[in-house]
Amino acid sequence: MEFKPFPKMARLSRAAILTEKLDGTNASVFITPVDAAAPEDVVGGVEGCVDCWTDGGGLFAMFAGSRTRWITPFADNFGFAAWVKANSVELRKLGVGHHFGEWWGSGIQRGYDFKNGERFFSLFNTLRWHEKGSYPMLVKEAVVDKRGVEISPEKWTTEAPACCRVVPVLYRGIFCTEAVENALETLRMCGSAAAPHFFHPEGVVVYHEAAGVGFKKTIENDESPKSLA
Repeated sequence: MEFKPFPKMARLSRAAILTEKLDGTNASVFITPVDAAAPEDVVGGVEGCVDCWTDGGGLFAMFAGSRTRWITPFADNFGFAAWVKANSVELRKLGVGHHFGEWWGSGIQRGYDFKNGERFFSLFNTLRWHEKGSYPMLVKEAVVDKRGVEISPEKWTTEAPACCRVVPVLYRGIFCTEAVENALETLRMCGSAAAPHFFHPEGVVVYHEAAGVGFKKTIENDESPKSLA
């Protein structure tokens, strides 16, 4: 019989990041290296590849995703795949990996009162990225070493591709419910930090660094599932 140990618990009083919860649609950009010896089998045979290029002798492919599936300009989700294809050269700066964010703006969910079709891709990972033209942040990322000891090395955030935004950080510090309530009240009174002209923001996302999990809390109907709210 296999022994199953009780999982280690993260301490609640650890660093947390509160960001504005944008009301758009979940989106992602996935960049992966490809075996150059068989590009037809790997790239050409995978539906959804929106860009393919070589760099340093290696072959790379880029994909666009919604929350539940790969998308293309021909089977899109609010035009996100078409935007990825149009901005693929700049998006290569994201590097290898799966980069999640919110695709939001005109015609998507609450729309944020944009009238001229403006839409934006805001990256979620504020421990890694800051927007072009803004100051980098010195952050500590919770890491567990080979001995199981929690360490927190400091590093500077990286400038995101010029075509991307980053979700606004409303609070960074030790987790406490007061910080969450203060962030919600600031949004309620001052409006969206991502779209300053819009005074009906949705809420906040709380990312607990030690646990590596996120929680959301909305200004209205927080007690109800989204499908009912």
